[in-house]
Amino acid sequence: MDNIRTLVILGASGDLTARLLLPGLGSLLAMQPEREITVIGSARDDFPGPLGPDDDVRAETWEETVAKAFASVAATGPAVDHTRENTHWVSCDVTEAADLEKLLGDVVGPVCLYFALAPAITKKACAALAELDSLPEDLYLALEKPVGTDLGSARALNAQVSQLVDEEHTFRVDHFLGMPGVLDIVGLRFANRLFEPVWDRRHIESIEIVFDETLALEGRGEFYDSTGAARDMLQSHLLQVMALTMMDPPSRFDAVEVPANTAHILRATRLWDEESATHAAEHPGITPVVRGRYTAGTVGGHEVPDYAREQDVDPNRETETFVQVTLEVDTWRWNGVPVTLRSGKAIGNPAQHIRVTFRRPPHEYAGWPHPTAPNALTVGFEEEHVQLETNVGSPFDSRGMNRLTLSSGVPEPGLTAYGSVMRWILDGDPTFTVRADATEEGWRIINLIQHAYDTCAPLQEYPAGSEGPRPA
Repeated sequence: MDNIRTLVILGASGDLTARLLLPGLGSLLAMQPEREITVIGSARDDFPGPLGPDDDVRAETWEETVAKAFASVAATGPAVDHTRENTHWVSCDVTEAADLEKLLGDVVGPVCLYFALAPAITKKACAALAELDSLPEDLYLALEKPVGTDLGSARALNAQVSQLVDEEHTFRVDHFLGMPGVLDIVGLRFANRLFEPVWDRRHIESIEIVFDETLALEGRGEFYDSTGAARDMLQSHLLQVMALTMMDPPSRFDAVEVPANTAHILRATRLWDEESATHAAEHPGITPVVRGRYTAGTVGGHEVPDYAREQDVDPNRETETFVQVTLEVDTWRWNGVPVTLRSGKAIGNPAQHIRVTFRRPPHEYAGWPHPTAPNALTVGFEEEHVQLETNVGSPFDSRGMNRLTLSSGVPEPGLTAYGSVMRWILDGDPTFTVRADATEEGWRIINLIQHAYDTCAPLQEYPAGSEGPRPA
């Protein structure tokens, strides 16, 4: 694997770069002062583009944007200074082969092109790259998810990318896989003898992966109303977290086994069958798909308008701001275990966690509480907290049977989620990338959810600040 020395961000004038990519890079450079990275920002226009609102004060330069992003995470040190001193801007229309040829002629050493672009523009950029007579031998491509906008476009884009570089030189970025809480699951499972021996259908009752938010639309109407909660959160993030949580143990953590094992989970995923006699008997009352849209309300003391009246929203689209889906991974290890994924906006008391509920003890004792409460393991996404709920005491104890929660924080990660993504990219290590077929399986699952929307999951309304639609 090559250590990448030049990072070229295509579409660098967008919010993603200044808010997430550059701060993540800064946190990495502060941690690893020996790195020497050149960052090239690029977009069609000169940076920063048009004049500011006063028409006489120009917005900050690209170099100032980089410095500001690094300062936002208090990044200092030799590697930070080197990148600040060697960064520059190149205007480039990524849909034009001649512009891309000129851009690539400006790089030294192993290079990564980071597509901070919409899927449609990424597709055009890949087509333009294919027109070049030659590409750098040590070229990596990093694609922000979503890959494509549906199953057909994902297949087409993956086919284009495969003609440019091989799979080991391709990063399909999901920053949720870089969240410390998600990586905690990896350590809990594979660095201990406590959990992995019971990590299957014989011992686990259910799995819940939730990412609710107090945030409402926050001015993102044009993007969100054409996307919705399922495409924005489940397809791009929660399905990948589910796959990492449920994958079979790899023989090694590398760019072959981990992406293959997570793709295998997605390939075996289907909607929960509520009409199955076995499912109904063991897990009664599960509704496979619930969707909702927030109405006016109050969240955290702030008034939130009705989603249908938000700017850039077409109420006739019936775009969901809440989705809860129960799935089944139909494999020998997981068959019959309900896996619930949920994400909602404008939620009053949001949860953001991975929660694994274990089966109850197989034998009941007379005089003991019935049913005995199950053990549960909960890992927070961003607020890193690991909790294990268990039972202590007994009816023979004067205190009776009690519920005990063993809870612990973990050391500060040092890196943001995008900091981890930047580390993997700059190390040329796609272990936690999303494989091509996994992106396509994600869209297949979204198609199943969309079919449920059209047939048996009507849009329900919930007040902003509530917990979501009642059936959830």
